[in-house]
Order: sequence, then C-alpha cells, then structure tokens
Amino acid sequence: MTDPTQIADRLRERMAAGVLSFPLTPFTARGEFDPDSFRTYLRGQLAADPAAVFVACGTGEFFSLTLDEYGEVVRIAVEETTHRVPVVAGVGYGWAIAAQYAARAAEAGADGLLLMPHYLVKAPVDGLVEQVRRVAESTPLPIIAYQRDYVAFDAASVALLAKIPNVIGLKDGHGDLDQLQRLRLTAPADFLFFNGVATAEMQARAYASIGIPAYSSAVHAFAPEISKAFFTALQAGEQSRADELLRGFYQPFVELRDRRAGYAVSLVKAAARLRDLPVGPVRAPLCDPTLEELTTLEALLATGLALV
Repeated sequence: MTDPTQIADRLRERMAAGVLSFPLTPFTARGEFDPDSFRTYLRGQLAADPAAVFVACGTGEFFSLTLDEYGEVVRIAVEETTHRVPVVAGVGYGWAIAAQYAARAAEAGADGLLLMPHYLVKAPVDGLVEQVRRVAESTPLPIIAYQRDYVAFDAASVALLAKIPNVIGLKDGHGDLDQLQRLRLTAPADFLFFNGVATAEMQARAYASIGIPAYSSAVHAFAPEISKAFFTALQAGEQSRADELLRGFYQPFVELRDRRAGYAVSLVKAAARLRDLPVGPVRAPLCDPTLEELTTLEALLATGLALV
C-alpha cells in the first residue's frame, strides 16, 4: 500500500493508540550487520504492539549502514511485521543518495519514508524544501520530513511541503513549541506531526498541550514495558503516575544520556544488551558507554522496571 492518504490515516489512527518504535540495528562484535539477531530482536519489539515501526533511522544507525545492509533491514522488517503495523524506513544524505535508499525501501515493501537531515552543510529554507521535493519526486512512497539540528522549517515552508502530494507529515526534533505551534496552525488539518526529540517522553505533555500527542520512544527499543506504562498514564491523564516515571526513570536517564555526544543511541543499545537483547555494539563514530556508566545504567533500568 503506497497511497499517501491511506497510510497517513493509518498512521494517525495507530499513533493515537500507541508509541512509535525505532528499532536498533544489531551488529556483531566485528561490526557486521546481523540479520538473524535483527529478526529475533524485532519480534520482541512487535510483541509490545507499537503504533508503527521506523527502521534504519537515527536509533537504527542509518548513517552507518551500506545500501545493501539497509535494503536487508527494511526487507526483514516488512517480512516480520506482515503488514500488521506500518513500516517506515529512514532515508537521508543529499537528495540523489536519499533517492537510492528510497528506491531500496520501496523495493523491500516499506509503507513510507522518514527523510532525515541532509549531510554536513547548512542550507537556506528554500533549499530544504527543494531537498524534500526532489526526494518525493523520486519515489511513490509517502514521506515524513524530519527537522532537527540544522534543518528547521518555517510556517511558509511547511505550507509548501504540505502541497507536495506524497509528503504527509513532519517529525520535530527541536522542541521549540512556539514555532511548532505556528507550523501546525499553518499546515492542513490532516498533516501529521509528532514529537521526535531525544527521549521524547520528557516533553510529551508539552507537545500534547499544543495538539501533538504522538511521539517516538527510544526507550521502547529496550524497555517497552516502561514506554507503554508512561504512554498509558499520559493517555489516562494520570499525572502523578507520569511524574513518578519521569522522576524515577526518564529524568536520570536523560542526565546520563547528556554526558557524551551520541549517547541518545549508545545508551539505548547498551540498555538493550543489559536485557540480553541481541543488538551488539554501536558502530563508529559512536562509542559504547564506559563500565561506570553501564553500572549506573543497569541500576537505573532496574528502577524503571520496578516502577512498572
């Protein structure tokens, strides 16, 4: 199914009922992609019934995957989900390279694409729009644009994005709620928005207050029990329960995450290994946590699981 409207409707319906899973990509000790471990790990993610699966994105170390590895990651995800949930695949770099990844994703049966920030250079906003347009023209798949770091759209550019037939939404990684409110009010009512900041639960209530309740959950990649408990509390309006999880688990996790660059992925993968999930190490340029940090992480994980 590649009809943008149908996929957008399906994503909207599912995002109202659960979090978005961003699975890790398993590597061997030698740094090679491990397809069998990926299948095993992904089955655990799917057992928690996420709203959708976003493979080979930031948490999945898209930037470290070859084109062939990427195609296999997406293919396995499509096979394992059997269309029970939407599969969205990350693409990125310049538009010409992104188009090659988009073609592999379509060939593998993905339902949509998450267009991540391009490589290296800052660009004017009209260039950012043109980047999205070029990728969109290269593929029949629906696209969600991802703004973070040096990619930031304004209200006028989001209005232009919404006119591109297969661009269906925007993932926000900036956390500027005033600006995001302007984008949301400018875009069509059916344009998808979701919270994509690192450890999105920390800002989930703030996003929901401006009409953007959906969010991605990196915690789901290693502890779907904690992720689902927080989502359930948020949906039920159980503020004290949400605060308990934020205070006892999420806030100290963020403080640990902020110690070193790249830990938004490295800590998530380390936490998955602590739970005996077959994900292996991160690939350079990312670094795995130190032994001291792993000890802290293990204790924090135990606290979070005890809370749920």
